[in-house]
Amino acid sequence: MKPHLVSLMLMILSASCLAASNPIEAGTITWGRDLDAALAASKSTGKPIFALFQEIPGCAGCQQFGRDVLSNPLLVEAVETEFTPLLIHNNKPGKDAEVLQRFGEPAWNYQVVRFLDADAKDIIPRRDQVWDTGGIAARMITTLEKAKRPVPAYLRLLAAEHSSGLKQAVFSMFCFWTGEMALGQLDGVVTTEAGFMGGREVVLVHYDPAVISLPRLTAAAEKADCQTMQATGGYRPAPADDQKKQQSGTALAKLPLSPAQATKVNAWLRVDTEKAMSFLTPSQKARLR
Repeated sequence: MKPHLVSLMLMILSASCLAASNPIEAGTITWGRDLDAALAASKSTGKPIFALFQEIPGCAGCQQFGRDVLSNPLLVEAVETEFTPLLIHNNKPGKDAEVLQRFGEPAWNYQVVRFLDADAKDIIPRRDQVWDTGGIAARMITTLEKAKRPVPAYLRLLAAEHSSGLKQAVFSMFCFWTGEMALGQLDGVVTTEAGFMGGREVVLVHYDPAVISLPRLTAAAEKADCQTMQATGGYRPAPADDQKKQQSGTALAKLPLSPAQATKVNAWLRVDTEKAMSFLTPSQKARLR
């Protein structure tokens, strides 16, 4: 094997080992621990700093944040590829305490994520008590937009999928495979599921009413020969082999996609392959290659 490939593999293995050895409160992100190094990296790459101030070892809430939010595969990849990750322990002396003092962060506090530029200034205002995947993803998006950096489609999907404002509706169609494809293409539709209700094939849709209202969604569904069925009583999902049928038999069917990713990839794969691929992460695209 060529020397540069060996070096690359060792670097990847080393990073994986570091993430695997993280305390539970830090999730599976590969963190930097030096503020000056993070500032230098941010200046060099233009990437904002994702600065986590965390209690380590911490309480049950801190552990849950690390286990659920900071270990979400899509969020982890977005942090590592679009940001410069920096971890500060808020209950340790030495350099950690110095950084806390510099940013005015309290010691022994619940986790706080701040988004910094290369001058150590907040890109968006500090906000406390953002402890869920959707909230962190939404602030990542706002930060990238404010920094005039591109926002990956998979990160927008992640924020949408974990939004607390999603609504649901059921639409009947002659074929729920076609229904998932047609409805999944609509902006504001986050996830679809093939199912049965009242002896008919239907598609259960979760949508964001801030992006598409129910009347607009209903009108778009009617254009695709779908009929609205407002009540969801008696709904049951179709078997797994009837879900996301457009991906069936392709390499994409074997990828571990989030429900929102699977919805959008399934919707676009047969009509616009490039658009379908745009919803994947860099590592997912690499697995396909």
